Amino acid sequence: MVDLSDVRFVKRIVVGSSNPNQMESEGQIEEARALLNRCLGDSPRGHLMATEKSFTILQIGEHQVVLQWICYHVGFMRRPAWLVD
Repeated sequence: MVDLSDVRFVKRIVVGSSNPNQMESEGQIEEARALLNRCLGDSPRGHLMATEKSFTILQIGEHQVVLQWICYHVGFMRRPAWLVD
């Protein structure tokens, strides 16, 4: 467990579609997964601080569509140089 007093930078990474009017493509979701893996694996190594999970059920005609996403909060002791917003 990381001491939260050492955390100086938090990166929020959303994996999935959080907006029904602007659906994420599979490529965008894969980019978010790759960023999460890099944040947790590369130097400086980030630590998972929290997660948010959400879903929405949409009715489109006769079909129900489940829109779900998960948000990861990754904390760092300093902002990584390779992390560009």
